[in-house]
Amino acid sequence: MRESVQAVQAEIMMSFLVSEELSFRIPVELRYESADPYAVRLTFHLPGDAPVTWAFGRELLVDGVNGATGDGDVRISPVELADGGGAGEMPGEVHIRLQVGSDQALFRAGVAPLIAFLDRTDKLVPLGQEQALADYEAELDEALDRILGEEQNAG
Repeated sequence: MRESVQAVQAEIMMSFLVSEELSFRIPVELRYESADPYAVRLTFHLPGDAPVTWAFGRELLVDGVNGATGDGDVRISPVELADGGGAGEMPGEVHIRLQVGSDQALFRAGVAPLIAFLDRTDKLVPLGQEQALADYEAELDEALDRILGEEQNAG
């Protein structure tokens, strides 16, 4: 796991579940940057394809470790324990379902490396403190000034 003052990065292995009978393990890079404090990025390195990066809310990943969450393109849920597990017992794995239109991909990941990664992100930017770093109004003002300047120069 590599860390800098502004980012946390880890590589973990996930299972890409092609069907009930076929799955294979792939390396997945997890990345969190304080410059985008609400998001985590997962880069999937599928054999024979260019890496694919998905960005979604860090809180979605946090919530998905404990229970089914997600609405839309990204859904995360704990894998049911074979014996039903004890009350309050942490699941060993989660499913991460990514969907674009009618196409979807299902991955299974161990909870322990996800929690270790999330713990490091929390040390960089504590959950609930993201807004202190996100200066969206300044970024919006800058973008609007740039757009207006381009329109004036073009007209």
